[in-house]
Amino acid sequence: MPVEDILSFLGNKSTVFALGAVAMTSSYYLATRATPVKPVIDLKKQSIVLEGDERIHVSPLMKNGKFLEYRYEDVRTVYDAFLRGRRLSGDGPCYGQSTTSGFVWTSYNEVYDLAQALACGLFSKGVVGGQDTLIGIYAQNRFEWGVSDVACLMFSMVSVPLYDTLGSDACSYIINKGNIASVIVDTDERARKLISDVSEMKCLKRIIMVEEISEDLKRIAEKEAVELLGFYDIIELGKNNLQEPMPPQPTDLHTVCNTSGTTGNPKGVMLTHRNIIATAASFQEIAEGPSELKFEEGTTHLSYLPLAHMYERLTHLMLLMHGGRIAFYSGDIKAIMKDLQAIKPDGFPSVPRLLNRVYDKVIQSVESGGWLKRKLFYMALNAKKRELDRGIVTRTSIWDKLVFSKIQNMLGGNIKVVFSGAAPLAPDVMTFLRCALGCHVIEGYGQTESGVAVTFTVPGDHSTGHVGPPISCCMIKLVDVPDMEYYAANDKGEVCYKGVNIFKGYLNDPEKTKDAVDEDGWLHSGDIGQWLPNGTLKIIDRKKHIYKLAQGEYIAPEKIENIYMKSSLVEQVWVHGDSFQSFSVGIVVPDRETMPKWAADKGFPCEYEELCRNEEVKKMILENMQSIGKESGLKSFEQVKIIHVTSVQWTVENSLLTPTFKLKRPTLKKQFAEVISRLYSK
Repeated sequence: MPVEDILSFLGNKSTVFALGAVAMTSSYYLATRATPVKPVIDLKKQSIVLEGDERIHVSPLMKNGKFLEYRYEDVRTVYDAFLRGRRLSGDGPCYGQSTTSGFVWTSYNEVYDLAQALACGLFSKGVVGGQDTLIGIYAQNRFEWGVSDVACLMFSMVSVPLYDTLGSDACSYIINKGNIASVIVDTDERARKLISDVSEMKCLKRIIMVEEISEDLKRIAEKEAVELLGFYDIIELGKNNLQEPMPPQPTDLHTVCNTSGTTGNPKGVMLTHRNIIATAASFQEIAEGPSELKFEEGTTHLSYLPLAHMYERLTHLMLLMHGGRIAFYSGDIKAIMKDLQAIKPDGFPSVPRLLNRVYDKVIQSVESGGWLKRKLFYMALNAKKRELDRGIVTRTSIWDKLVFSKIQNMLGGNIKVVFSGAAPLAPDVMTFLRCALGCHVIEGYGQTESGVAVTFTVPGDHSTGHVGPPISCCMIKLVDVPDMEYYAANDKGEVCYKGVNIFKGYLNDPEKTKDAVDEDGWLHSGDIGQWLPNGTLKIIDRKKHIYKLAQGEYIAPEKIENIYMKSSLVEQVWVHGDSFQSFSVGIVVPDRETMPKWAADKGFPCEYEELCRNEEVKKMILENMQSIGKESGLKSFEQVKIIHVTSVQWTVENSLLTPTFKLKRPTLKKQFAEVISRLYSK
């Protein structure tokens, strides 16, 4: 990301005097022109506790004790949402795709016609509409993904995204589990992956290729008896055999979204139209408090987060339901800044890993500059923080124009809100984003099984360290976890939720469904939460992945990893232990940018790979981690006692991270088995 020059304009003295002169003016400007946002609920009482021993929390926005199921009378399904957006937009732009000459837009009516023709073309090839038909979509975010999804909606078929990074074994598993006969694929490479494993997928009959089909691929498909069809050829076929849509019902399945998981095979989460519409309605109810966050026709979004995840699909639903515009990124994540600047989206859904990198790069740029640059940057940041304390979010102050406009323009210059999900966002990063981007930052919490989310932070609440109150389509309670000494009576325990957004179950897997949802219908998250005095939920630990040391102490590795990640020397860290050992060990990937400079200051002016092999450097990294652990309140038995340092970063591509950037613990354990053995032998 080209952020090293973000503050380059602060390099001359005239800017210093200019900023000094406007400091008082800026304060006056903000105080007189900007007004605090009025939240939709009382920030001192963001949830209500129902009577009874379970201490169930619900949203104060719930009416007559009933869950919110929908926001618009004419929108009960995701297909209804598309039709509403089509009407509101007046056949305005719907999907945009990147070309060499810029983004080209396709209207709502054109998308409707293409989707209808695609479905009808498939019917001509033997596909049958309705709930019994699951259609696989194996592609990155692109125009054809959107058309395929609308085609499924139109004829009550069930879309099943296949993760681009799950690997062939997982794809085969998903296809077999869902008895999927038809898969829409974008590239030659992905088609070859499926065909090479077709012997493991007796149900797979046809692949619909978006890109041009090579003669070689045709021969391979013919040999394996897989029908290979062109995406646009099917559309042309369907134009001559059009059928009337078969709209779904609210209780029908909308999609089967497979969780990547950190252990075992993927689990197919069955989400109904009712589930996802309820989440969307509840989110809109909270988000639309501030007038500038209203969804409306023309609202623009850049789609780059994987559509295999419900987070991005919820965003699509919100845009389509209101006649908004969705542009699919160019396909190169390295060029995302260029896409953002071309599209100028109104919002920016993201994940903490990306937002943390933006923050880190900006702060590194500031700290590596002269005292003048640092002084002015922090002067501006502190001024904006003071406005946050007054409830004011703005990007029209003098500080925005002189200091933060370049950061804002990196994301297109039109961002009104940043959404963060999938993992906790650090408080300092959240505050920085609110100040530097001059927009609301909303954090959500939930899981695929909960229809994406069960809580959202409220616009206008600029506090940090929590994930907000329950949304009005569900209720939340905490359950005792005695082994970890968390008790609901103390407002701490495992987070459980129940409501109209909770999934139907795991596809063809009643046992795993029973493990996740108890007899009373409560979905157990595996996360440890704490109710704060203002009625918001704070995630403080993780029930899953805990292990017991030989002396009987329980260890929550994710909590320890999050603490060690505070070290500027650490890019990635994995903490491991078991009941046969008396202490934990760690595998560390040092920060590729920070660590060499730090090591050089310590007398080790070496290349990154050489530093990772240096025992003295390794010792100093461990001491730094342990120091941070002690400062953060880790007990002695929670600290790792020895580490191994590797220069190879863990990525989704090398299968050490899930597509939501969580550690694949079993895979890491297998890969570093010999290393772990050596560490314990020492």
